Amino acid sequence: MSATLNITVPEPVVVRFEPSKLKMSDDEFFQFCQLNPELRIERTSEGDIIVMAPTGGKTGRQNAKLIVALGNWAERDGTGQVFDSSTEFILPNSAGRAPDASWIRNERWNSLSPVEQEQFPPLCPDLVVELRSRNDSLADLRSKMDEYINNGAQLGWLIDPLERKVYVYRPGAIPEVLDDPKEVSGEPLLPGFVLDVQALWD
Repeated sequence: MSATLNITVPEPVVVRFEPSKLKMSDDEFFQFCQLNPELRIERTSEGDIIVMAPTGGKTGRQNAKLIVALGNWAERDGTGQVFDSSTEFILPNSAGRAPDASWIRNERWNSLSPVEQEQFPPLCPDLVVELRSRNDSLADLRSKMDEYINNGAQLGWLIDPLERKVYVYRPGAIPEVLDDPKEVSGEPLLPGFVLDVQALWD
């Protein structure tokens, strides 16, 4: 006799504000997040607050593999900095987003002030990666990837372990859909970096 495990996945909680009534400044939003460190919080360009559930163990393990691979390449390459999913960025459209992994060229990172580096950096990373978990809407993630590209990202990967697909985003191009790829290349933005996608499926 086999047992079936039914898992109810919580939806993100969206707190909406009337723009004319209340909209946090970037500094206020940073302080709000510091006062609620146990929550995963993002902000839309309209100022709405999104509170998301923490990821489960499987997604956390997949994300760790992603960060290690990207970080090892970045250490060898030396031209940029890698950030994990706990780093939030204030995009040019005022949204506050925390991609699962990201990379920024040194010249852009070094142009920020010490305060900007310490708080939520006011820029969109050059590379952004989102890793879909069971509580993520694919439509929402694809919309978020469009937002990154529209705000200056040069390369975006939406990795979907549920359907074994990778969506590759570049400025001025239709997203490329890779069906169960063995690997995905970061060229030309990340010279020499090839992500072993199959390692994320296992």
